Amino acid sequence: MTSDPIADMLTRVRNALIARHAKVDVPASRLKMEIARILREEGYILNYKVVEDGARKSIRIYLKYTPGNVPVIAHIERVSRPGCRVYLGSKEVPRVLGGMGVNILTTPRGVMTGSTARKEGVGGEVLCQVW
Repeated sequence: MTSDPIADMLTRVRNALIARHAKVDVPASRLKMEIARILREEGYILNYKVVEDGARKSIRIYLKYTPGNVPVIAHIERVSRPGCRVYLGSKEVPRVLGGMGVNILTTPRGVMTGSTARKEGVGGEVLCQVW
């Protein structure tokens, strides 16, 4: 049991990208599925699906590479940690690399990107940054 399951998920994805794997499995939760949904919508991964291994569920994430076998995700990092939570208002949500990357936030209206949170006028906890 890890103390930070979101950081564990991001580390598994990061390690799979370095090893050039086509897919990676992470233990399932609703929050992790929402993060995978946003990564798919933003074009950072090909797809994801829930896989049941007996009583355990896991999320199988299909990673995306360019034709030159370079990972689409150049950098993925956890921002808010269990020891130091990062909460921002709607006007304080920063742009990642001038709009080239995305923040993933958990808000009262659900999990969304930083740009969507700015448009809807909601703030929340910054989970991670991807570019």
